[in-house]
Amino acid sequence: MPKQVLMPQLGESVTEGLLTKWLKAKGDPVKEFEALLEINTDKVDTEIPSPASGVLLDILVPAGATVRVGEALAWIGEPSDIPNPPHSGERDPIHIEATEGDASPAAGRTHPGFLSPLVQRMARQHNLDLSLVTGTGVHGRITRFDVQAFLDRQPVEQDSMPAVHAEEYFRRDATPTTTPSATPYPLLALPGDEILPLSTLRRSIAAHMVFSERTSPHVTTVMEADMSRVFAHRQANKPAFARDGANLTFTAYFAAAAVAALKAYPMVNSSWSERGILIHHIVNLGLAASLGEAGLIVPVVKNAEGLSLLGLAQVINNLSERARSRQLKPDEVKGGTFTITNHGTTGSLFAAPIINQPQCAILGVGAIQKRAVVISDSLGNDALAIRPMVYLSLTFDHRILDGALADNFLGEVVKYLGEW
Repeated sequence: MPKQVLMPQLGESVTEGLLTKWLKAKGDPVKEFEALLEINTDKVDTEIPSPASGVLLDILVPAGATVRVGEALAWIGEPSDIPNPPHSGERDPIHIEATEGDASPAAGRTHPGFLSPLVQRMARQHNLDLSLVTGTGVHGRITRFDVQAFLDRQPVEQDSMPAVHAEEYFRRDATPTTTPSATPYPLLALPGDEILPLSTLRRSIAAHMVFSERTSPHVTTVMEADMSRVFAHRQANKPAFARDGANLTFTAYFAAAAVAALKAYPMVNSSWSERGILIHHIVNLGLAASLGEAGLIVPVVKNAEGLSLLGLAQVINNLSERARSRQLKPDEVKGGTFTITNHGTTGSLFAAPIINQPQCAILGVGAIQKRAVVISDSLGNDALAIRPMVYLSLTFDHRILDGALADNFLGEVVKYLGEW
């Protein structure tokens, strides 16, 4: 009997994914647990194994399509088996279910193609007939950008604006009105120019960065920290950490300092909502990791407030290694409450990173350099000394934090590192 290949649940909060690549072609033999296709969710590519051995009898969903959890993707069986699936391109439409008490005409309509939960919610909130919206996504899929662009062309009655729940971070006035690929000005095409196709990861990064800049007012403050004590501690403890299977990197120290500062100033570990500031009492620390030309990904250290320096080092090592080898799971890049980006690894001294929405702030770490600095002894005498110094920048959401509180937080990070 032929067996269906279904879109699996790749994480607790994952409801859909982008089918980026089929690793087998129709008619190819395949073994049980052999990689069959790749699914991308939140910048993470996951190989989906075959549920059985046999032949790939039919592919129901082409590469480039967005698929829902539980959706049939293909059939596996013996050459003599004759599956009876719908042909590719004839996927069932999604029915938009109305929420309890929702009398919106948009709710309950049927529209061909996949509609994400956000698009469905926007349609219900704005009483929108999605048949009037032109989709620009894969195979004409309607995206949230398409819905927002349509809404922006319509007259808005302020009294009819829907209430926004505290957990709703996609505010109407902050959603990009165009896709990141849309160009508001003519491109300059010169002889010999070429187009580098946009990867799924690059499109995701572009959309997230544009959305972040439009969502919150960004302000950046910069301080520098003396890393002398951290250098001494690391030099003395690297062998002991190595015996416990951990490479003691400077990233672990910056993570520990950030966690300590977040405990002292919990307002920085928060998110904006129209109902109020949502303060997180758990620290889920995002650590930006470069994938080279492919882009950037932010694995998350969950419950970082409960980890020692050794624990942080072990988790950071594990996440970093699996990020570089593309082995992260979707849930491991979700749920962050604060982010650190170490741009100094490429020699950058300081930068003003873009906030990782819906977080309140992001800490930028520059290159550690030995510099001549003025130091004072207990009697107030000044002297020049050579110290390993690092610039730290905090880019924060000015809706949540004012300059004084942001500076106090960053000052706490500097103090923690300097007094290690």
